[in-house]
Amino acid sequence: MAKQQPHPDEAQLIKTILAFRDDPLGFVLFVFPWGKENTPLQYHKGPRAWQRRALLQMQAHIHANHNRLNQGDIPELMKLARASGRGIGKSAFLAWVALWLFCTLPSSTVIVSANTEEQLRSTTFPEIRKWATMSIMSRWFEHQVEALHPSDWLIEALKKSTEYDDAYWYIKAKLWSDENPDAYAGPHSQVGMAVLFDEASGIAAVIWPVALGYFTDKTVYRFFFAISNPRNPSGAFFECFHRNRELWNHEKIDGRSVTENDPGVYNDIIHEHGADSDEARVEVYGEFPRQGDENFIARGDVEAAIARELPPEDLGAPLLMGVDPARMGNDKAVIRFRHGVDARSIKPLVYPKCNTQQMAEHVALAIDKYKPGHVFIEGDGVGAPVIELLEKWGYQIITVTVASTAQEPKKWYLHRTEIWGRMANWIETGCLPDEDDLVDDLCTMRYRMNLKGQKALWTKKEMLKEGFGSPDYADALAMTFSRTVSRLDNRTSRRHTRGRVARDVDYAMFS
Repeated sequence: MAKQQPHPDEAQLIKTILAFRDDPLGFVLFVFPWGKENTPLQYHKGPRAWQRRALLQMQAHIHANHNRLNQGDIPELMKLARASGRGIGKSAFLAWVALWLFCTLPSSTVIVSANTEEQLRSTTFPEIRKWATMSIMSRWFEHQVEALHPSDWLIEALKKSTEYDDAYWYIKAKLWSDENPDAYAGPHSQVGMAVLFDEASGIAAVIWPVALGYFTDKTVYRFFFAISNPRNPSGAFFECFHRNRELWNHEKIDGRSVTENDPGVYNDIIHEHGADSDEARVEVYGEFPRQGDENFIARGDVEAAIARELPPEDLGAPLLMGVDPARMGNDKAVIRFRHGVDARSIKPLVYPKCNTQQMAEHVALAIDKYKPGHVFIEGDGVGAPVIELLEKWGYQIITVTVASTAQEPKKWYLHRTEIWGRMANWIETGCLPDEDDLVDDLCTMRYRMNLKGQKALWTKKEMLKEGFGSPDYADALAMTFSRTVSRLDNRTSRRHTRGRVARDVDYAMFS
């Protein structure tokens, strides 16, 4: 086969394409045959509205990074997440991003991954090759099954007409394994770097921090994009919209908002499964399902507890206070309050990780201020010395040993699962605050059935491996379900101590 040679007008085309380096939308509008007869795009005028928004946000990010660099600051990594209903053009958008960076920034690196090997090889990467072939720069690429490389003549043309002298750049499909996440490591670029996750909801959480390791070079052009139908109500993609939402440019896209699509497809899904079904949430609205197979508490139950109207104050219910001490890393110490069915009225007290003395002082101040009927503190690990100090100061504390045998061992594995189970039952009639951190903790906790037929919560190490943080906000509330307590109007006598809590644990029922 004869070696491909540059077209006479190719030098001008190269200059034109390179000029779109800071304008992804302009690139997409210029290089593809929008509205041209006898092409796949003859009935399309340009990107869909959501795609256009994202491309413009990329442009704004690039300009902001140039400003940061000019001011001596480090350019930021752009992290973009999109959850959507079916058929909105997710893979097409990722293909445009890959081709834009490849063509406007030679020496850049683009890594493309998907939820499964089949998805990557049969859908995601063929979509990139399709748009490359359809583009005005179709002669620029050497196609492989799982990679695009620049043609030899393009490399030589760039060396002659620009400052580029690096022949090594590419768009590459990359597989991953949750059993060997380190094998995913490797690529870097001092010029431009993009990692594109297609159907990201199915990519294991252990892969995401490895992918972040690609972005150590302080270049203006760094992009980590994750796009998916939101099929899993947990995991790293879910956290882009919940616990980690402040770190991501995130948006949920209802499939019906894409005017180019047939609304009948979405209406059929709603009609068949119901407007409030998880199928409609995932396939139409771009919303995460309420509960996965392994989720301990249904999101629908939590949402109902948030929407539930508070009843009149129950004067007979004692005020309970739960404390989850901070442990390590990004964990926080959290103090929560529950007054019968009301866990909403008193806001939680949240403290970054603090030492034993500081934690004990925070708890003591809260006791003196709110005068709860009972104080429950997790006594495993760092909680034990906090309890010891408080008792030394004269406060009476109920120690919650989450690693102890459950009080109902036929049903629950360890006391930790038991108190979460009681909390889950309470949520069906209780009133919760609309707090994102608490909601995320409650709705992401996962469990399994062990060989004895007991429900067992995932350990915190297992949750961390899957990309979840420590459920501090929910654990603090769960503490208040460790023991049964009597109602105030059922007691014949009470002990009163100034600024201290009377310890009475042998009561009949939960308040």
